[in-house]
Amino acid sequence: LCIAMAFVVPLILVDVVLETEGSGTAAIAPLLVTCGVVYMALTAATITDKCCRVPALINAISFGPGTDQLRQQVVDYVVSSGAGFYVFSMRLTTVIILKFAYGWSVVAVGIVTKV
Repeated sequence: LCIAMAFVVPLILVDVVLETEGSGTAAIAPLLVTCGVVYMALTAATITDKCCRVPALINAISFGPGTDQLRQQVVDYVVSSGAGFYVFSMRLTTVIILKFAYGWSVVAVGIVTKV
């Protein structure tokens, strides 16, 4: 997913910068693909962020008297399982996606303004 984003964004920038003729309609298709990839990445990151809150939810539920130890074991299992989406053994969170987007936006501004 990140590799696709890493290759699509520069291709769009090169296409937009090098296209001197026309109205820039050739960049519409890659731009739509990029928007789709970014949407998928943000959705996956949102699911990972929601998985981080599951242990607190389980811990807040009361299953009756005498089940505290079993509930704690379930919470420990959920925490140690590390549910969520991973890319190259790195947990995909909203913070990582936003940092990635920020980095590419800096590169895009630099290329478009030809600094």
